Amino acid sequence: MAVLLPPGVTVFERGWLSSNNILIQGEGGSALIDSGYCTHADQTLALVDSALQGSPLDLLLNTHLHSDHCGGNAALQARYPALQTHIPPGHAEYVRVWDAHALSYTPTGQNCPRFHLDATLQPGTTMRLGDLLWQVHAAPGHDPHSVILFEPASRTLVSADALWERGFGVVFPELDGEGAFDEVAATLDLIERLNPAAVIPGHGAAFADAPAAIAFARQRLNGFVQNPAKHLQYAAKVLLKFKLLEAQRLEMAALLGWARGTPYFAAMLATHFAGQSFEAAAGHLVQDLVRSGAATVQGSLVLNA
Repeated sequence: MAVLLPPGVTVFERGWLSSNNILIQGEGGSALIDSGYCTHADQTLALVDSALQGSPLDLLLNTHLHSDHCGGNAALQARYPALQTHIPPGHAEYVRVWDAHALSYTPTGQNCPRFHLDATLQPGTTMRLGDLLWQVHAAPGHDPHSVILFEPASRTLVSADALWERGFGVVFPELDGEGAFDEVAATLDLIERLNPAAVIPGHGAAFADAPAAIAFARQRLNGFVQNPAKHLQYAAKVLLKFKLLEAQRLEMAALLGWARGTPYFAAMLATHFAGQSFEAAAGHLVQDLVRSGAATVQGSLVLNA
């Protein structure tokens, strides 16, 4: 099904290490939603520079502060000194003092260069991006402070990691022992009420069949609710795959060292593979990635695939 986006909206579809970037241009200026991972910052700058053709970038928004959505913030702020950066309100104080643990970068074993904020995105408000008016909606679940953006005239939704064409992002509060599956369900209900005609997800291509995506997400969510251990295993594999996407290849010993030093990963292994050695548990996850075609093993090397 063809996806029709409103005039002035350009989607830079990225891989899974970096989130998609959405550039919105018009007489009212230019805005970028999400900035990708830090190791892709040069590519982010090149994409934005090419699209703007010498014009400045006026506004940078983050749907949430996971490293794959805001890792390019610092590079964009350096490139465009007058750039205004708006983030969801829940983590604003952590950004001001730069608490890498509270911002999730230390627990996930990921990197994000320090950036500054100028304002917060307040759910329930409307803001102009380019020539379009976008509604800001709270979308907790994947991240407790995530927001989504909706343009009602064209019914275009920027769904971030609250809804993909095939699922949604890891429910990170659940990894901290905080129940958040109900919040995922409530956010899916919100998206259903908005009834978008076009959805720009945090990862993957834009799509038009929101009802099918919502139905698939609810089925996946129900599986996690019925078997929370399944979600833990999924989350552990996502973190492991993200590391392989970043490094491309790692000695198994180095991968184990990273895993031991990554609080979320170590805790999930201890929970999901209780009674097994750390090495055996990590090895099981690597083999799961190999079986799914997401990794390969060559001797002592683990390679991204």
